[in-house]
Amino acid sequence: MEVTDPKATLSQHLPHWELLNAHKQAWTSSLSELFALDPHRAEHYSLEVGSLFLDYSKSHLNETTIKHLLALADDCQLQQAIDSLFTGKHVNNTEDRPAWHSALRQQPDSTLPASSVSGDIAAAKKQMAEFVKNLHDGSWKGHSGQTITDVVNIGIGGSDLGPRMVCKALSDFHLPQVNVHFVANIDGAEIYHTLKQLNPETTLFIVASKSFSTLETLENAKTARHWIISNGCSIDNLKRHFVAISTNTKKATEFGIDADNIFPMWDWVGGRYSLWSAIGLPIAIAVGWQAFEALLEGAAEMDEHFATAEFKHNMPVILAFLTFWYSQFWEAKSQAVLPYCHQLQRFPDFLQQLDMESLGKSVNRDGQPTHYATGIAIWGTEESNGQHSFHQLFHQGTQMIPVDFITSLQPNHPHTNQHQQLLACCLSQSQAMLEGKTLAQARQELLDDGQSKADADRLAPHKVIPGNRPSNTLLLDQLTPRSLGSLIALYEHKVYVLSVLLNINAFDQWGVELGKQLGTTIAGALKSGQLPEHWDSSTRALAERILSR
Repeated sequence: MEVTDPKATLSQHLPHWELLNAHKQAWTSSLSELFALDPHRAEHYSLEVGSLFLDYSKSHLNETTIKHLLALADDCQLQQAIDSLFTGKHVNNTEDRPAWHSALRQQPDSTLPASSVSGDIAAAKKQMAEFVKNLHDGSWKGHSGQTITDVVNIGIGGSDLGPRMVCKALSDFHLPQVNVHFVANIDGAEIYHTLKQLNPETTLFIVASKSFSTLETLENAKTARHWIISNGCSIDNLKRHFVAISTNTKKATEFGIDADNIFPMWDWVGGRYSLWSAIGLPIAIAVGWQAFEALLEGAAEMDEHFATAEFKHNMPVILAFLTFWYSQFWEAKSQAVLPYCHQLQRFPDFLQQLDMESLGKSVNRDGQPTHYATGIAIWGTEESNGQHSFHQLFHQGTQMIPVDFITSLQPNHPHTNQHQQLLACCLSQSQAMLEGKTLAQARQELLDDGQSKADADRLAPHKVIPGNRPSNTLLLDQLTPRSLGSLIALYEHKVYVLSVLLNINAFDQWGVELGKQLGTTIAGALKSGQLPEHWDSSTRALAERILSR
């Protein structure tokens, strides 16, 4: 197959592409040289929005880079695309619907246009708040009359990753009345180990599935229902132990859930953007309604900034510019997101779905093959753990891997000395990626350590760290519901900007459907023992091995 020059195809969408490409080809400055040229570089390349501060000065860019990226934003009509997002235009063109997650957190004093779905949102919030109140004050009882002490959220993908991440991130804000647990995996081990620590008489399940037909969710829900019934609950009283978040009222009620206990979902909210909706119910249960509202307020603050700030000072736009710059012109294939915060340990997992499901596309909005890089791999873990595993790849590997460092200035615990050490670790890693270590420096260190000249000459090349590796640093004043809301919305909007620059739809995910379809077929074949002749030899041999176990 003839491979089209990527510059030729994307440049049709972005006429200023060639100027940015020429700028990259002429680029010779190292990061250290950029700092030497501008003593105030950190001030010039930083932004602050509410309780979030972004330092992007350790990036391969200058004012000319920004100028060309701003021209690309004009090429793709980015401002019009942002306006379309916030006014409910059908930006999800393949499914012909809005992506109106921002409406879920819009505040009464917002300067953004009021949404036509505000009444539906208010009604859903009222239903959620009442349910949370009933759980917390003990008025919601299980079938035996005991107060609910534990809630298990059964969902997967967007019905799990967002709420699970937020509940972990806000663990310092959890209320004592009810414990919240999560089950997602089709692997029965997860629900088995969850249920064996719980009391069926005091446990309630949230079944979160828009269609009420998601394989993993339904199988886990059936297991939970069997557990409840086998421990003395009648079919009629299942409604005391199950609620649902779904659009399919018929299937949910057939399962045994009271219609009054079904919370709404809407097709204008994608799964990976849904934690602000009723999908966020486990968050509200864990931290209380006031803290849940603060989460929404933080996101709304970022919405206002994104919608109104000029692009040169627009935090989501700048982050998107940088990822676009590195993936298209520096051949970056992945980006690491490293939270120096134990509570944010699940944030990289959440971003993997948000980013990779949104941008993992191979055709543009018109259905034409892209022939250029779209989404890149997102990965990371809580720090400083990663320093003792994969940071070696950053410092001495040969790949371009931009890094986002994330941390908070104030801890939510009393161990201030350890927090100071954590912050030092964060800053030292970004500084090491910037500066590196030269051959001469490595050799001198070895000599200073008492090595012979011959050994110093032999070992020094192994200790060289090239440096000149780009990173951003995001500082939160403190990890709170409000600051977390802003952080999540920041990355949501970054992904949207990238989709506009790349001319792809960020709000569908057709690629995940084939595996589901084949999974249903294979499950049926394994159950019947009849394997289709047309299967490839690998799948057939593996299935035969499974059947012979």
